[in-house]
Amino acid sequence: MTVQHPAGAPVRPHRGAAGGRHRDLVAVVVFVALAFALGWLVALPLWLGDGLTSPWFPVVAVALMTTPTIAALAVVLLVERPQRKAETLGLWPLTPLRRVLGYGALGVFVPIALVLVALPVGALLGVYPADFVGLSAFRQLLDAQAGAAGVGELPLSVGAIVALQLATLPLAAVLNLIPALGEEIGWRGWLLPKLMPLGTVPALLVSGVVWGLWHAPVILLGYNYPDAPGWLGLTMMVGTCTVFGAVFGWLRLRSGSVWPAALAHAAFNGAAGTYLLFARAGERVDTTQATVLGWSGWIVPLVLVAVLLATGRLAPAAEPSGPARGASVPVAEPSGSAAEPSGPAAEPSNPAPVEPRQD
Repeated sequence: MTVQHPAGAPVRPHRGAAGGRHRDLVAVVVFVALAFALGWLVALPLWLGDGLTSPWFPVVAVALMTTPTIAALAVVLLVERPQRKAETLGLWPLTPLRRVLGYGALGVFVPIALVLVALPVGALLGVYPADFVGLSAFRQLLDAQAGAAGVGELPLSVGAIVALQLATLPLAAVLNLIPALGEEIGWRGWLLPKLMPLGTVPALLVSGVVWGLWHAPVILLGYNYPDAPGWLGLTMMVGTCTVFGAVFGWLRLRSGSVWPAALAHAAFNGAAGTYLLFARAGERVDTTQATVLGWSGWIVPLVLVAVLLATGRLAPAAEPSGPARGASVPVAEPSGSAAEPSGPAAEPSNPAPVEPRQD
């Protein structure tokens, strides 16, 4: 009998359950160690130089995002060596196409909605200094930029510029897709399916925590949480990655493909800086409490994940006519009993002209 991982790559039963688990454990350990080592190596120039103010920071940030994919490719090519490598990474096949496209669309719009809804939630809880009507902080920023450029008057109103930026967020998701894919091939493409024998919730939790800790080389320098001590910033980043990694994982598992998760990651990165559009002038935003990076921004996505879990929509989508090539189905437990249905800074790139503060 042949069983399949959620990634869709057929896996023949191991001679012994213990041997199979051991091989998977070795692969996971090698992947995590390599991803972390490469991450620190890429970020080393920042630690030896001017940190986040280094002119090399944009290059380092993009290079850092490629390290999970490099680690996944190394494990697939040198350790596991499956026959269908693209399937093992979740890149192929894109079938059923309608399902992949549908979850791809959700991957664009759900993260944008979660990023934006975090702002009124934070305002209601008193942790986000909002000015949704006057847009005073953004107005102040635009005036400063116009003055520096020698422009007397902006051609559009502040409200029109904000509306234009919001309207282009889906486009930002497409433009950010390739860098986001550099992470997602590793985290959701390879690692999440490999952890699925643990069960949906444990797999999502473990992959989210690993993803969050991987950000340590830049978080400890003050990235995303500039006003927090390093330990607190890293703790909050782990929380953010665990919560949103569950959302990205839902898209990966239900679609059977890494592409919707990559679009979600790209949309998240593109929208994360929108908190600067609606902030009140003269007040600093504490990202440990407000925006999607803080605890108030986790409330709505946690509710979403809880609903998906309660309705059974967090598990991989089953094929109605039985497993087919590329199908996404849960892995059977070695004992023969069915496995629990099983199943994310972030490096947000802020929409121009907003100055980056993020993940």
